[in-house]
Amino acid sequence: MSQEELFLDSVAAGQVTEKKSRSKLGLVVTGLIGGSLVALYAVATPFVAPALRKVCLPFVPATTAQVENVLRVLRARTGRLVDIGSGDGRIVIAAAKHGFKASGFELNPWLVWYSRYKAFREGVHRSTSFHISDLWKVSFAQYSNVVIFGVPQMMDQLEVKLASELPSTAKVVACRFPFPTWVPECTAGVGIDTVWVYDAKTFKTHLQNGMTRETTPEPKDKPDSPT
Repeated sequence: MSQEELFLDSVAAGQVTEKKSRSKLGLVVTGLIGGSLVALYAVATPFVAPALRKVCLPFVPATTAQVENVLRVLRARTGRLVDIGSGDGRIVIAAAKHGFKASGFELNPWLVWYSRYKAFREGVHRSTSFHISDLWKVSFAQYSNVVIFGVPQMMDQLEVKLASELPSTAKVVACRFPFPTWVPECTAGVGIDTVWVYDAKTFKTHLQNGMTRETTPEPKDKPDSPT
């Protein structure tokens, strides 16, 4: 074989090797990009999905003052406590440290898992529970203390749900936004740290009175008696 043929063969072999290397590199890059996209989707979906619902309950961490105000208005209370939209679990964990059997309901699984881990680290995992659930699909009948960090778009619907489910001995604490028609028995804090306290006996009575007015037929006018 001549030197020219050897040279051509070596060039051809080098090109084949280079193509294989590029192919392998392309597969590696494609795999990395695909894996990154899957991981990004897995992490982002729990945060983005709630925003696509009709009523969004965004995660905004409670301030230290808000937590203190909630505990202050409930300091004389006992029984089971629930935080609706519990976020990173700070209200539930703080309540457990003050003697409550506390539960949190949150739609974002990452926040629920973090809350469980945090409760374990804080030593209150036996008196706390965190659930991945839509608040509209849960009954709160077993709770006598309810904390809610809501948004205005949901508060009127939540009024009806809580009034129909909670026992008459319950107290409801609304943070950041008050309920639209309920009359609070007291408030604590100022500005964004304000909390409103509602008595279930009062708002359940209003609900019952409203239902009575709707179901009671209006009296018909009596015809004039003949003279």
